[in-house]
Amino acid sequence: MNNLDKIEDLLAFDKKRVYESITLFGEQIEQAYNEVGKLDIPKEYYQASNIVVAGMGGSALGGRVVDSLIPQRVRVPIEVFTEFYIPNYVNQNSLVILSSYSGTTQETLRDAYEALKKGARIFVITTGGKLEEFAHKEGVPAYIFNPENNPSSQPRLALGYSVTAILTLLGKCEYINLTNSEIKEVVSFIESLISDYKRENPEASNLAKKIAKDLRGYLPVIVTSEHLIGSCHAFKNQLNETAKTFSVLFDIPELNHHLLEGLKNPMRLRELVKFLIVESKLFTPEVSKRYPVTKEVIIKNGYPVITYEALGKNRLLQVFELIILSYFVAYYLAFLYQEDPASIPWVDYFKSRLQD
Repeated sequence: MNNLDKIEDLLAFDKKRVYESITLFGEQIEQAYNEVGKLDIPKEYYQASNIVVAGMGGSALGGRVVDSLIPQRVRVPIEVFTEFYIPNYVNQNSLVILSSYSGTTQETLRDAYEALKKGARIFVITTGGKLEEFAHKEGVPAYIFNPENNPSSQPRLALGYSVTAILTLLGKCEYINLTNSEIKEVVSFIESLISDYKRENPEASNLAKKIAKDLRGYLPVIVTSEHLIGSCHAFKNQLNETAKTFSVLFDIPELNHHLLEGLKNPMRLRELVKFLIVESKLFTPEVSKRYPVTKEVIIKNGYPVITYEALGKNRLLQVFELIILSYFVAYYLAFLYQEDPASIPWVDYFKSRLQD
């Protein structure tokens, strides 16, 4: 299947409402912002000395996105943990945000009881399951949401909920400044991008379709920096799960200290790897000056390169921009490979084997 403009083929290929979840991204953001904003949060939650976000897979992506976005906005350290344990430094002065879409994630449930044992201030984000039971039993504040704007039921397509819930909680507790007008601007911007990337918009004027076509047959190596690292981590995950495509992420300036020497061997990598370099005019000058030289080295080593420059006028807009772009690119790439964009058979197999 090569024709991304045959709407009837795209409709037939998506049987589990993935496209619908993608186009409801803005509604997810609005729902989470409005609902978390109405929650009663104890005053002691406003005075934590550090913040830990615990989650796995798609449920951890929200934390990663926020972690990359807010270092220059947040007044206390924040860290994302995707382990069977939480950091040793967590104590009664820590705010631990537990994120599990299903509420049944093994690692996150274990983290919940560890955080409780350490006396941490706990906040839960979930749709239900054992994590909801934990929140009710232990009396901790929680955002238990109805995923009405995620009909595919895929956690990786619920980032509007998880990213916005964390941002809204941090804003409500005065760790960052987040305004209603900022959220409205994000939603408006997202809707304009959805209009650009929607399946009815032909490939000639649809950047998401063009990027998917360019990535077909290659292993995408994503390169970015600073506030976009979390969103590009989500981009990689979308390619992995939705398009069943191997992809990795590197960040500048770190990659300049090792990867440039790793481009040489094996020679056949040049036939398999394509770099997707995600830039922003909002990167610090020291980082921005590294991009043209990095691209020069990559090209001199014989690798093809796609460059994307974020459009949003501020960091918050750019973070959400890369998420919605990743949704569409992965969706169209899945179609080109004729892969079910919803199912995750090997992840399901892995989970079932653990239960044997």
